[in-house]
Amino acid sequence: MSRKPSESAVTAWARLLRAQQVLLDRVEADLKAAGLPPLGWYDVLLELNRVETGRLRQFEICEKVLLSKYNLSRLLDRLEQEGLVKRQPCKEDARGAVVSITAAGRELRKKMWPVYERAIQQHFARVLSAQEAEQLAQVMGRLLAEPAQNPVT
Repeated sequence: MSRKPSESAVTAWARLLRAQQVLLDRVEADLKAAGLPPLGWYDVLLELNRVETGRLRQFEICEKVLLSKYNLSRLLDRLEQEGLVKRQPCKEDARGAVVSITAAGRELRKKMWPVYERAIQQHFARVLSAQEAEQLAQVMGRLLAEPAQNPVT
């Protein structure tokens, strides 16, 4: 027997999805206005920069990025063309690749952060109290930790 979501749950769901898109569009617009590349570039460069070696397998990047993963291979092609990352065959798995951030990639990430940080403040953080931000982070954490359920028929 399945339960239907409450009207408030459906409204919250719709607003969550819409808010995500609106906020991402605003951040993208701020980056573009500053003459910087899209947020997906920052996302990949950040994950590579976070690891001490500056290197991750391509599938590991896919697991870590916040943005859409379906175009990751093309995005890495573009980052490599711009000299921001290097891809090398993986010694342990000939089918895989290891991606490394370059010095130029580290510099671009540093250049993008102040614009991104201001966008987070302007479009998101300024409308939340510290307590609301903490509550929202906790709720989102619970949603992310929730294991996948089998669909109810």
